[in-house]
Amino acid sequence: MRSTGVHHVDLVVSSIERSLAFYTGLLGPLGFHRVSEVEGERGETIWYIGGPGSSVGLREAQSESEPYDRYRVGLHHIAFEAQSRADVDERADWLRTQDVELESEPQEYTYSPGYYAVFFYDPDRLKLEIVHLPGLTAA
Repeated sequence: MRSTGVHHVDLVVSSIERSLAFYTGLLGPLGFHRVSEVEGERGETIWYIGGPGSSVGLREAQSESEPYDRYRVGLHHIAFEAQSRADVDERADWLRTQDVELESEPQEYTYSPGYYAVFFYDPDRLKLEIVHLPGLTAA
């Protein structure tokens, strides 16, 4: 059976209000328009931001932890696909208006021909990427 991709990713955040506003603002222009909530296994609310073929779930932290380190076991970063280089640039412009750090300006990388991306950090310093790769996105 062929996989159609990642269905959803759940992230634990320090402030649901801050992160929900950030992720809906970031992902809305990329086609993530559905916001819903479900009850998690501990009774917590998980907010899902649904997009084309996948969702991002946000739930508030329930325990203390060390600051996030993407080189520990766990998540290194998440890449969201954009339809065009212009979409990557537009999202980078939006990110500059937010209280988050850009790791790099939008640029072409050598990962594969035409790989164009911006790397940045969410409010909890989780590393994220917006990428356009010619030939992978629908027109």
